[in-house]
Amino acid sequence: MERTLDDWIAEVCTELGIELDVDVPGLLDMTRVVAHGVARPAAPLTAFLVGYAAALRGGGAAAVEEANKRATAVAERWAAARPEGT
Repeated sequence: MERTLDDWIAEVCTELGIELDVDVPGLLDMTRVVAHGVARPAAPLTAFLVGYAAALRGGGAAAVEEANKRATAVAERWAAARPEGT
């Protein structure tokens, strides 16, 4: 049986004892923007920070979505400020 990304998320959520509908496309989009607009290592670190910020604001999908949007906006600003060709 081939395992999917959804299977992975479900198993990790179970292991961590959390219940959350994860916006996979939204989080992957954010990490793509960060990886290409800031630096590749910044992507997983930013994903952690998004989760941490959401938890501080009570958790849940809405808190993750808000933190995700804000982090994406910062990454887009960084990308726009980069000199061309870098």
